[in-house]
Amino acid sequence: MLFFILRRLGVMVLTALALTFIVFYLTNLPPNLEKLAKSEASVRMTDDQVVSWIENNGFNTPVLARYGEWLGVLPGWVKTMDDGEVRGRCIPKGSDAALAPGYCGLMQGTWGTSTVFKKPVTAVLARGLGQTGWLMLAVMLVMVPTSLVLGVLSGMREGSRTDRVLSTFAIATTATPEYVSGVIFIALFASATTGISPILASWGWIEGKTLFMGTATSAMDNITFWNFALPVMTIALYGIGYIARMTRASMTEVMTAQYIRTARLKGVSFRQVVLRHALRNALIAPFTVIMLQFPWLLNGVVIVETLFNYKGFGWTLVQAAGNNDIELLLGCSVVAVFVVLVTQLISDVGYVFLNPRIRLS
Repeated sequence: MLFFILRRLGVMVLTALALTFIVFYLTNLPPNLEKLAKSEASVRMTDDQVVSWIENNGFNTPVLARYGEWLGVLPGWVKTMDDGEVRGRCIPKGSDAALAPGYCGLMQGTWGTSTVFKKPVTAVLARGLGQTGWLMLAVMLVMVPTSLVLGVLSGMREGSRTDRVLSTFAIATTATPEYVSGVIFIALFASATTGISPILASWGWIEGKTLFMGTATSAMDNITFWNFALPVMTIALYGIGYIARMTRASMTEVMTAQYIRTARLKGVSFRQVVLRHALRNALIAPFTVIMLQFPWLLNGVVIVETLFNYKGFGWTLVQAAGNNDIELLLGCSVVAVFVVLVTQLISDVGYVFLNPRIRLS
């Protein structure tokens, strides 16, 4: 097991380097650098002034060298201006160049400064990840138990009416993207002119004009059921159908196994067969699927957070991409790659513990 984990860690490091380099290369293409120069200096800059700004800010060096500086394995660039001022990656504006460190990259904890928010990237990401963390926790608490129950009930009796109804529901939810279900939920529950809110308001059953809030901005300071339910339902609905289908397929396969038939022939009740024999083995495959929902949630909340104006990680990623914030985009890519690789490692290790056949092999 130790050798397995060490080997996976080595693969994770190589994968992280490859993925972050691809993102670094794409964000540092010449058109992006020219756009950054004009947004940071002046939109009326001439081509010569743009070239001069790129050179004076260390973007004219080879991309591999800049990637090494960003990682912190190579010393940061240093340039002496015509007026004698010394600039560099590791030299804050107005500070003494002699006191500046030689290395200031990702490995040293220096992630750069966001050009949009004018704050350190780590501070912006910490705020966004904190907000998204609460959203992901609420979604998992709703999505996982609901999908497992639906999948088990559907797979217990393959081909029954319950199976057909639940399978149809699962397929419908999986086929409905978040931007469609989110708009439907807003129209049904958070609109003062359509849906059930005007009816409930006319009957005096709700205070105000809408049952739920159509925006989750207030949930950033105070989470309540009424301002957090719609984004949670929007994200969870898609995942419920996917996990339920996987659980149903696994449960159906287990229920037709030979040891289940043997238990039934020995007189074991159907309830005991499901709970003590089938359920444990049927949950091995859905465990991997559930673990892979974490990176999907982290990157899939982009649409939902934008739709409900919830300023989490997804909203931050949209702002960084829309405003060509290179440092913040790179920071978002590091977080996304880290979450994907760590959840895959946990999934593989957990699968090994759950499935004895893999341990023996």
